Amino acid sequence: MATDVKPTRKNLMAIEDRIELSEQGHDTLEKKRDGLIMEFMDILDQAKDVRENVDNQYERAQRAINMARAMEGDVAVRGAASALTEHPEITTESMNIMGVVVPQIESSKVKKSLGERGYGVLGTSARIDEAADAYEELIETIILAAEVETAMKEMLEEIEKTKRRVNALEFTLLPDLYEAQEYIEQKLEEQEREEIFRMKKIKAKKEEQEREEAEAEAEEADAEEAALADD
Repeated sequence: MATDVKPTRKNLMAIEDRIELSEQGHDTLEKKRDGLIMEFMDILDQAKDVRENVDNQYERAQRAINMARAMEGDVAVRGAASALTEHPEITTESMNIMGVVVPQIESSKVKKSLGERGYGVLGTSARIDEAADAYEELIETIILAAEVETAMKEMLEEIEKTKRRVNALEFTLLPDLYEAQEYIEQKLEEQEREEIFRMKKIKAKKEEQEREEAEAEAEEADAEEAALADD
């Protein structure tokens, strides 16, 4: 890149401006990257907790449904499940974390009272109620897990993108600009030295010419004086 730039003061000033902007951009992106990593670590901790909750609640729900089947039979369990008429509703909104848009998933009508589940309370046992409770809690946790996992994915992608931009500035653009700046400065110094040398030569030549003219004038004056003395 350096040798493709004409070594002029105008280009040097332009490159210096680009270096200043690039350095500022590099610092800003580094701060953004570090901030994103900190946010990501917080979300990662939350994701670990949520995953653990999903595993625990899934096991609890499986034990509850197995117990209900054992005590009430598959027909009664399936009948209670099919009685549900009002299904959960999922809505999504967006939240901005350091410029990264992550989803916020809101759920409603997941947790229900006994009367809202549709099956007859008198015709079922507490085992079916416990299974329903366990699966409702599991669904709510799965929804939260989906929100956290998606946010984590979006944050990770933004971190990688920001890291690539930081590396591009640090290892490609800025070194090229520094090299171009050094090249132009060296060329301008060479031109300045050449100009000084040329001016010295011009000055020396002028002084030599003035000395020769002075000597010629002196010789001419001596000759005129000699001619007058002979007369």
